[in-house]
Amino acid sequence: MTDRVVLAYSGGLDTSVAIPFLAEKTGAEVIAVAVDVGQGGEDMEVIRKRAVDCGAVESVVVDAREEFAADFCVPALQANALYMDRYPLVSALSRPLIVKHLAAAAKEFGGTHVSHGCTGKGNDQVRFEAGLAALFPELKVIAPARDYAWTRDKAIAYAEEKNLPIETSKKNPYSIDANIWGRAVETGFLEDIWNGPIEDVYAYTADPAEPREADEVIISFVKGVPTALDGRALTPFQIISELNRRAGAQGVGRLDMVEDRLVGIKSREVYEAPGAIALITAHMELENVTVERDLARFKRSVDQRWGELVYDGLWFSPLKKALDVFIAEAQEHVTGEIRMTLHGGRATVTGRRSEASLYDFNLATYDTGDTFDQSLAKGFVELWSLPSKIAAARDRRV
Repeated sequence: MTDRVVLAYSGGLDTSVAIPFLAEKTGAEVIAVAVDVGQGGEDMEVIRKRAVDCGAVESVVVDAREEFAADFCVPALQANALYMDRYPLVSALSRPLIVKHLAAAAKEFGGTHVSHGCTGKGNDQVRFEAGLAALFPELKVIAPARDYAWTRDKAIAYAEEKNLPIETSKKNPYSIDANIWGRAVETGFLEDIWNGPIEDVYAYTADPAEPREADEVIISFVKGVPTALDGRALTPFQIISELNRRAGAQGVGRLDMVEDRLVGIKSREVYEAPGAIALITAHMELENVTVERDLARFKRSVDQRWGELVYDGLWFSPLKKALDVFIAEAQEHVTGEIRMTLHGGRATVTGRRSEASLYDFNLATYDTGDTFDQSLAKGFVELWSLPSKIAAARDRRV
């Protein structure tokens, strides 16, 4: 029986070259799997046909945009997932979804191997292979860029030698990964961390310094899931898409950071995630209104660990699954509306309302009608500070 390699296919130079290269190197048949996670660019049917023209025996295109938004972006939103307190896991979220469809294709077409275009110094190799180890451990992995020291120059020469139907002369100065949750840009002049990003780096966001009218939006949530914008019921994918457009037009969601990669090196990354940043900002504020103090405090540590696990490629791990259950329970009362102003590169909350609100106006007010019994506070403060008072007396004595 002939081996079959299931290739994570993007339609670009590197993975197009990988099709004949893998067939030649291993003698295997290649099955290309392209997954639409809202990255835009070329038509997916064009990409499907290109894989066949490059020699794939099967070419599968999966429209996973709604699935990605509902099953991957929404859990990240509920976890307020920001790696290093800033990065909303753009690439890290799409990899387990792609892995899921690679494993499904391997089962459908009798795949014996999987292949990806990741290098040996990035995070994505771990995300692909750790996910596959959890879902389909029998599959062997081939990574041409890593395992065969495959460079871009070699790829261009090979594509020209094989007369592959792929553009080889045009070289983008950046390495870009995009999906509906955001866009990641690296390499080129950005590798010098003193160089500031220039406007042509960005595609999802407009220059926040440009003068424009502010945009006000009301985001509705039900148990931590975004369900409507300005009273219009929409799917999570539609909400993220519209906020990418509206918040992006206001320059919201630009990030420039030096990031700790899983493999132990630091990497300079430029991100733009207008919809993600607007939604996380709104969700955090609704949690402030609806989640009890001790639960909220503990959830912050869970959120951080959840984000680290996903960044590190452990989406399918037992700990990640257990934290999912905790986060889902914590979302039980996160229902309501948040009003935001999008302007000048910021998404600013200006209003909150919820039937599940823990904010009691009569307890909070300093005006007539205050129901807070201030006479109770004196004894509370004395008891609260008693351990510190005793310890201080001990320190003076000793």
